[in-house]
Amino acid sequence: MKVVVVESPAKAKTINKYLGRDYEVLASFGHIRDLPAKDGSVDPEADFHMLWELDERGSKRVSDIVKALKGADGLILATDPDREGEAISWHVVEALTARRALKGMPVERVTFNAITKSAVDTAMRNPRQIDQALVDAYLARRALDYLVGFNLSPVLWRKLPGARSAGRVQSVALRLVCEREREIEVFKPREYWSLVATLVTETGAVFEARLTGADGKKIQRLDIGNGADAAAFKRDLELATFSVASVEAKPAKRHPAPPFTTSTLQQEASRKLGMAPAQTMRAAQKLYEGVEIGGETVGLITYMRTDGVDMAPEAIADARRVIAKEYGERYLPAAPRKYSTKAKNAQEAHEAVRPTDMGRLPKTVARTVDAEQAKLYELIWTRTVASQMESAELERTTVDVTAAVGPRKLELRATGQVVKFDGFLTLYQEGKDDEEDEDGKRLPPMKAGDALKRERIASTQHFTEPPPRYSEASLVKRMEELGIGRPSTYAAILQTLRDREYVKIEKKRLVAEDKGRLVTGFLESFFKRYVEYDFTAELEGQLDRVSNAEIDWREVLREFWKDFSAAIAGTKELRVTEVLDALNDLLGAHIFPEKADGSNPRTCPTCGSGQLSLKLGKFGAFVGCSNYPECKYTRQLAATGVEGDGDGSSENGGQPGTRVLGTDPVSGLAVTVRDGRFGPFVQLGEASTDKEAAKPKRSSIPKGLSPSAVDLEKALKLLSLPREVAKHPETGEPILANLGRFGPYVQHGKMYANLGRDDDVLEIGANRAIDIIVAKEQGGGRRGPAADPGRPLGAHPESGKPIVVKSGKYGPYVTDGTTNATLPKTLASEDIALPQALELIAAREAAGGSKKKAPARKAAGAKTAGTKAPAKKAAAKKAAPPEGDATPKAAAKKAPAKAAAKTSASKTSAAKPAAKTAVRKKA
Repeated sequence: MKVVVVESPAKAKTINKYLGRDYEVLASFGHIRDLPAKDGSVDPEADFHMLWELDERGSKRVSDIVKALKGADGLILATDPDREGEAISWHVVEALTARRALKGMPVERVTFNAITKSAVDTAMRNPRQIDQALVDAYLARRALDYLVGFNLSPVLWRKLPGARSAGRVQSVALRLVCEREREIEVFKPREYWSLVATLVTETGAVFEARLTGADGKKIQRLDIGNGADAAAFKRDLELATFSVASVEAKPAKRHPAPPFTTSTLQQEASRKLGMAPAQTMRAAQKLYEGVEIGGETVGLITYMRTDGVDMAPEAIADARRVIAKEYGERYLPAAPRKYSTKAKNAQEAHEAVRPTDMGRLPKTVARTVDAEQAKLYELIWTRTVASQMESAELERTTVDVTAAVGPRKLELRATGQVVKFDGFLTLYQEGKDDEEDEDGKRLPPMKAGDALKRERIASTQHFTEPPPRYSEASLVKRMEELGIGRPSTYAAILQTLRDREYVKIEKKRLVAEDKGRLVTGFLESFFKRYVEYDFTAELEGQLDRVSNAEIDWREVLREFWKDFSAAIAGTKELRVTEVLDALNDLLGAHIFPEKADGSNPRTCPTCGSGQLSLKLGKFGAFVGCSNYPECKYTRQLAATGVEGDGDGSSENGGQPGTRVLGTDPVSGLAVTVRDGRFGPFVQLGEASTDKEAAKPKRSSIPKGLSPSAVDLEKALKLLSLPREVAKHPETGEPILANLGRFGPYVQHGKMYANLGRDDDVLEIGANRAIDIIVAKEQGGGRRGPAADPGRPLGAHPESGKPIVVKSGKYGPYVTDGTTNATLPKTLASEDIALPQALELIAAREAAGGSKKKAPARKAAGAKTAGTKAPAKKAAAKKAAPPEGDATPKAAAKKAPAKAAAKTSASKTSAAKPAAKTAVRKKA
């Protein structure tokens, strides 16, 4: 018997069926070790020695593998076929070696690009050893991300309060978004005019032609720059005689796009399906791991992290058979199509993302997967099949028209395009970002010399527009063009920028938040080299050379650290005033937008003599007057309105981070939105210096409601909470709606019930409030916030128990009534489907947490240190930062208390029994 290790339980279950009784397949649940989130985990002084931590979950996984290896004939590592998968296998071997579990046992590495029986069988017949070059590239990347995050982020905290973190790749992606924002701000619209003639042929057909030249000179798009010139051209055209100068029809072909890479899949899923990159990768992971079809569990697509666009010969032959069968021989080219990647620094020589079986049509698959996965599979299937179809045949026609008015000749042009044979377009057309539609109109028949009649002349004013903000799709495309990041990192980078509140999404576009712009401005001013695109791409190229065994990974780190550590040291003497001056200059167009009257935008509107400047306060950055404290004018970072009318000013001594909304019509007091220690809130009036005076009324802003979206009306509603919604049908007592520590809720006496995700505390009606309270009462729940009744996902295929997703105190989770499994941060409760829920529950059961535990205080008569310690430990546990965004945590201060548990791999296993014994004695 041999032991096989893969990443996920779903993958383990499928492969176990393929291999049979002679194999035991176990899941590592991803990485079993990581760098502890504290200073010193990578030590440049010790030639970049890395201190790995085997956490509780990872230790359980290793123990399971050690147990399975007793009496086994060998270990097979079958993790994913990329750099990250190679690293997971390496970590498993290192941890097992530390436990002395291998003892000369043969260890083999196998990879397969698809989870199908034939692919797995082929892989098992062709084992290899762990590719140390790929592991070294992983180590270098992980160390670089750690060194940047854990050294640069503290500089941000000290010099730029309110900043969250910086990352090696994350900060460069953020710079792209912020640079586009600056381009938009400094953009000056330019006026131009277009003239279009509607003309009629001799047979009565109507078409349009655009003015393109006059007196032998070409007229470009911006050449007619004012209304007077446009009016002169229009006058001449209205007097002119029109005739056809020439007609030219040219055949053309449009070729299909290659099959998907990770990047192009994320782009197309964003354009066509509205799916965020992280959402796309979750769905693709499920399709890769497979579903049960016809009694057999099978992977539906090949591995989804790849730069490759090529396909295996058998896959191409499969696609051609489907094309001939479904669309006919006319749509099948004479020879198979071959593609090569154009991505900068392309690596990971895998196949493109494609279906494992082209004959498995989307309509068939849709019956076995959820709606999101079905849409993504259809997108992958159509793109793959279309890539092997015949080209589309077009005819592009150009008609030049002469307009004669006296001795003057004006030139006009009409263009049209006709699809003669749709080819691959019958199945698929690639989406585009920010691109004008081609002129696909058909032109009527005409020939040179034909006279034309004028129907009307249109003169239209236009203004040039700034470059559009990036969508998630176009940002991924730009990052790929620049060689920034890799297929496995795009989704994580974008998610990190959103989680850090550096960017937000408005109308499917990425908008840089003030916090993100300040971080980028700081890095560009004092760490410019490390956010340069060429430098980052070059570093990625160095990592690729490491993966090809061309250079030593520690040499890459030494070269990087020499200059980077010097740059960090150079900021020790950096004064905050220098930081502010640099940001004032760099972000001037954003912080001090031009005024309509042309006056100096930095002149204080209150005192008239002071200069406005960026300042740093307890809650972040704000704009204040240089005459402080005599002049107490402040406003939020971005001025968004008319001075003194809701633009965030506080001329009468308001605090930084304050936006004035207006006046309460009842009390006459000012209503403001403010940044607080625990988040944004609204406030009525100002705090008094008299300690005996009552505090001003305040209300927090509900999660999901942006502070910028709060107007006077909403603020007054929030300040009116709690509000009576209804009377209880039995007691007649009021049911109140209010905001609490854990979010919005309704209350009847001492009974509290949390509102659902779709309920609005300001709008909830009587019927809904009564339903929530009655449901809570009938459930016999404890006093306090109610448990979410949850959304049913379906029944467990084995136990028949209902699977439900619920909202809990610590976030959404799935449950079968016995086992509760918390959802990952990247997965929203509304996105989860039954297969994902089953996997999370299985993982939770495997981790040994299958039963809901009663609170410790119920078992003991009093609160003791022994009963409370586990809860505190669980609450304090920190997840290691993701690749590309290593961030130091406050937990570093607690390192002494955790020293026994957080050591190198070999020490961890030895320390844990002692730690457990100590806890038992204490209890």
